[in-house]
Amino acid sequence: MKLVTAIIKPFRLDDVRNALAEVGVNGMTVTEVKGFGRQRGHTELYRGAEYVVDFLPKSKVEVAVADDLVERVIEAITNAARTGKVGDGKIFVTDLSQVIRIRTGESGDSAI
Repeated sequence: MKLVTAIIKPFRLDDVRNALAEVGVNGMTVTEVKGFGRQRGHTELYRGAEYVVDFLPKSKVEVAVADDLVERVIEAITNAARTGKVGDGKIFVTDLSQVIRIRTGESGDSAI
């Protein structure tokens, strides 16, 4: 089992959710986060004053999937989140040693 974590632009969230549903993902966790990558934020003009926005708003999508679904999930997120501009985001894949459904006590792939 793997945990796929994607940091994406917030306005691409609906597209990513729909793409994941098409490949068979049943559930996900979404968190509103702030951060920056290589672009190191940007400057904006507000009421005549220029200020630096260090942390940009992003959406963090976390999906626990079986090993055989990982590549399709990565492809779905990549295609749905890509705008071709700086700041499209990142995808991280980590191993999950154990998953347990609290309500039923199921573990492993059946708990996902």
